Amino acid sequence: MSHTPHELHAEFPADVAMLRELKVSDPHYRSLSEQYHEVNREIHRIEAEVDPATDARLEDLKKQRLSMLDEVAEMLAKAKAAA
Repeated sequence: MSHTPHELHAEFPADVAMLRELKVSDPHYRSLSEQYHEVNREIHRIEAEVDPATDARLEDLKKQRLSMLDEVAEMLAKAKAAA
């Protein structure tokens, strides 16, 4: 188990500039990235044993994070196609 947070720029290293552009230009992406950051930090705190949580809660958070990553990947693909 890794205790390293999964930041968006680390998940999509080749698309850092596009992530910045989306954050400025797309309110939905901005909201999604903020939600992702909150969920990601919560997962990190649970894995680092700073905050207690059940295994089911941790698994639900990880599924939520993965779903958000999929949505970000879709948004990046659409932005690349439009560019």
